[in-house]
Amino acid sequence: MTTLSLATVLAEAARRYPEKVAIVDETGGRITYRDLWAQSRSYAAGLRELGVGPGDTVAVMIPNVADFPRVYYAALAVGARIVPVSLLLNAEEVGYVLADSGAKLLVTHSAFLAAGGGAAAATGTRLANVGPLPADLPQYPPRLEEISEGLEPLRTYVTREAEDVAVILYTSGTTGKPKGALLTHLNLVMNAAVNVFDVHPLTGDDVVLGCLPLFHTFGQTVGMNATFRLGGTLVLLPRFTGEAAIELMLKENVTIFHGVPTMYIGLLEAAATAERLPNLKLCVSGGASLPVAVLEKFAGAFGSTIWEGYGLSETSPTATTNQPSFGAKPGTVGHPIWGVEVEIARPEVPERIEFLPDGELGEIVIRGHNVFAGYLNRPDATAEALVEGWFRTGDLGVKDEQGFISIVDRTKDLIIRGGFNVYPREVEEVLARHPAIQQVAVIGVADETLGEEICAVVVPAEEGLAADELIEWAKERLGKHKYPRQVRFTESLPLGPSMKVLKRELRKQYS
Repeated sequence: MTTLSLATVLAEAARRYPEKVAIVDETGGRITYRDLWAQSRSYAAGLRELGVGPGDTVAVMIPNVADFPRVYYAALAVGARIVPVSLLLNAEEVGYVLADSGAKLLVTHSAFLAAGGGAAAATGTRLANVGPLPADLPQYPPRLEEISEGLEPLRTYVTREAEDVAVILYTSGTTGKPKGALLTHLNLVMNAAVNVFDVHPLTGDDVVLGCLPLFHTFGQTVGMNATFRLGGTLVLLPRFTGEAAIELMLKENVTIFHGVPTMYIGLLEAAATAERLPNLKLCVSGGASLPVAVLEKFAGAFGSTIWEGYGLSETSPTATTNQPSFGAKPGTVGHPIWGVEVEIARPEVPERIEFLPDGELGEIVIRGHNVFAGYLNRPDATAEALVEGWFRTGDLGVKDEQGFISIVDRTKDLIIRGGFNVYPREVEEVLARHPAIQQVAVIGVADETLGEEICAVVVPAEEGLAADELIEWAKERLGKHKYPRQVRFTESLPLGPSMKVLKRELRKQYS
């Protein structure tokens, strides 16, 4: 049996860099690796006291504060599986995750006791709490800090096998109910290591801004676990705004920024009025397609290249990225990371993998150490997704002769207008270059004659932009089956837990 635990990431950092600062929290508090691992082992003793043991499932509902890594590595240390719960869910949605995952315990931060407590009560799940208590709370669940105080901390973490499940990530459920993707210790240890040792030239002196939610795969693996694997410092920001991020990056000399496109748009907006901007050595974008126009504007304002990558909850998450060893190509998601293969397969034969030649559009398929073990309690969904050793992503893309992968769109976002396929991403790229547009999402809306019509939902950067003017502008730059015939203006686009634009919500709203 090959033993491996994701807890090793923090345990080894504490052994190698005991005095280095692991975490800076929002208040400016600094926690060394030695202390963070000691606190996690203490919490682990508290979890054990609450009846959690190897193979049990612990759900966690905590924002980007030091208690997230403390509880995360504590659960791993007792040999439990972790379900990070999105902080945007209501009590009913949290209840679904607790029931579906079979969680034995939910650990909530005080700020999320309302949704967490309601869900725990409805599903009969045990509840524990961390974080400062609100003054007006007459009753509160057992406090993990208090339970742990009187106990001997665990000496080390419990043995796990490499293929045991470490984390269950619930996909955002674009079709039907969210599914729990099973990520193993091997998946997550490998993804953290490859991100820091094979993709970009990083060092333990790097300071990373942790503004991506830690309950999400990007913030968890690429932000937290990868930083700890390297022995760097993670500066936590619980609520992202462009202004707050710039201020904190300057204060803490942050060198690395990971974000989704909406965050880069927020930074650009804030940069317009900032006196000084941080000097960033590395910027990485993922989670959704980054418009080339945003990449170019960011390079102009911050003097930093954004390296765009691609991944999914099911791939731990990183699968491909623009990386120095292959060079960068704007508008693509680069090359597969070390140990991972990415190919383009024929989408119309779901039961087997048939590769397509370079340059042809098809479904992106992935295999390697990053591919998940399947969906919890969903053998049918697992069999559909894992075919002949490859993971079928449901994303459409192309591989060029140099091996660069481009994501064209989600199969379900494809618009079929009068029999012609229109890829929203292509239309968005063009519209994002309009000087009066801050953000845009393109969707298909029902049309009696054509089946679907193209609609652009626009967040304007300035007042006075007229729909017909924008349609004319797009008409000059796009094929006649591609330009939007409808334009809707809005103050903001609906965002999911990972700050992706929720096109299903837009389709509901504007259809």
